[in-house]
Amino acid sequence: MSSESAAEPRDRPPSGASAPAAERTRRPNLAEGVVRTLSERIRAGTYRPGEKLPTEPAVMAELGVSRTVVREAMSRLQASGLVVTRHGVGTFVCEAPSAPVRFDPVVSVEDVLAMLELRISLETEAAALAARRRRDEHLAAMRRAVDDFEAEIAAGHKGVDADFRFHMQVALATGNRYFEGIFRQLGTATIPRTRLDTTVLSAEPAESYLHRTNREHEQILDAIRRRDAESARAGMRMHLANSRERLRKANAIADETETTPGGG
Repeated sequence: MSSESAAEPRDRPPSGASAPAAERTRRPNLAEGVVRTLSERIRAGTYRPGEKLPTEPAVMAELGVSRTVVREAMSRLQASGLVVTRHGVGTFVCEAPSAPVRFDPVVSVEDVLAMLELRISLETEAAALAARRRRDEHLAAMRRAVDDFEAEIAAGHKGVDADFRFHMQVALATGNRYFEGIFRQLGTATIPRTRLDTTVLSAEPAESYLHRTNREHEQILDAIRRRDAESARAGMRMHLANSRERLRKANAIADETETTPGGG
C-alpha cells in the first residue's frame, strides 16, 4: 500500500481549522468497523495465512471509508499480529508461527527488571530508526495510543493495551520486520503490569505514575514526528531506564523493610 499519497480531502479540515468534534469521534468507530470486518474474514478463512489482503482503494470502495480510516485499521491489525505490511508489495495475513518463542511469565520484580534490560537494548535503536523511517500513518497510530492511554488512566484503568500499542507502533515504524517480529513474539509480556502491578511499587500514586509514563510517550512521539533520531533514542532510553530505576529503588526499600526488625 502506498505510504506517501495525500489524504482524501474529507480526511482533514481546511488549513488553519481543526476537525469538528463529531468527525474526531466518528473516525475511530469507522476504523474499528474495518478492523472487525477484516478480522472476522481472516479468522473465518476468507483470507488465509500468507494471502494478500485487498488494496486500500478496494477496501475504501467496499466499506465506504476514507484512506485515513483504512490505514488506521491496518495499523491496528498489524499491532494485533493478524497482518504484516510489506512496503511496495501489500498487506498479507500473518502465517501462524510453527515454533513460537515462549517466555516465562513476568511475575516478580526481578523479572520486570530483566525485561526492561532487554527492552532498553532493543527499543532505543528502534526509536531512532522509527524517527528516520516513520510515515504519517505510524504517527497517527502512536497519537491514538497516547490518547487512549490517557483515557484509560482517567477511567481508573492501567492502560496496558494502549501502552503496548504505542511501543508496537514504534517497532512497526522501523520498517524492519525483525524488530516487529521480536516485539510481537514478546507480546504484552513487555508491559509488566499484565502480570505484576508495578504501580503499587512506585513511591508516587498509581495515577501519577501512569501519567508520567504517558508523558514520556509524548516526548518520544514528538521526537519521532520531528525525525530527530538522537532525541528519539534518548527519549526511549530515558523512558525505560526511569521505569527500571523506580523499580530498583522500590525493591531496595521493600527488601530493607523485610529485613528490619518489626518490618513485617
